[in-house]
Amino acid sequence: MTTFSKRAWEESSGLYQRILDLPFNRELADGTLSQERFQFYMVQDALYLEQYSRALAMASAKAPDAEAMQYFARSAEQALVVERALHGSFFEKFGIDPREATDAEPSPTCYGYTNFLLAVALQGGYEELVAAVLPCFWIYWEVGNHIAGTAGQDNPYQAWIDSYSDPTFGEAVEIAISINDRTAEAATPERQGAMLHAFKRSVQFEWMFWDSAYRLEDWPVAS
Repeated sequence: MTTFSKRAWEESSGLYQRILDLPFNRELADGTLSQERFQFYMVQDALYLEQYSRALAMASAKAPDAEAMQYFARSAEQALVVERALHGSFFEKFGIDPREATDAEPSPTCYGYTNFLLAVALQGGYEELVAAVLPCFWIYWEVGNHIAGTAGQDNPYQAWIDSYSDPTFGEAVEIAISINDRTAEAATPERQGAMLHAFKRSVQFEWMFWDSAYRLEDWPVAS
């Protein structure tokens, strides 16, 4: 029997390859990514994680068992505490003013991605929500490992690479995948379809997020 995760990944494999081929990730791997683009990415990622942690907290509240509740609660906390510490070190290293980062506006893509996740959290079922939050775990783990295997020496972004290729992060990803597979097994075909749709949409947003950072995306009109 094909698991949900296997089907979801197979049906998204083409887009995953396009993520690897994005200029942002190719240049990050060889260490030539401009500091301006990485700064933009880090600020937007910090804004994203604040809202992503809310979606994870809602997944914890909706979880049908204690194991999933604990997992998503810990993940929500880590998104705020651990990731914030990582971003803080990058802010210092790459000359990002924390006050400017706090006052920054989310890009159109960041805004769209986080509002998609929160809409699923508020309006969708638990099954759809756990599938929507999975790509942020899984795609980063796969990209981190791919870049770790191709990164140039003395890469200025090595700390980022190390974070997302760390085996401890990989263990967390495996748990998220396992939760999704168990959830899909217990779901109706209709809910399984909703899970697959949510997963694919988040993979699209993952592509868009890195692409928007490379383009230094801004709103086309002022508010």
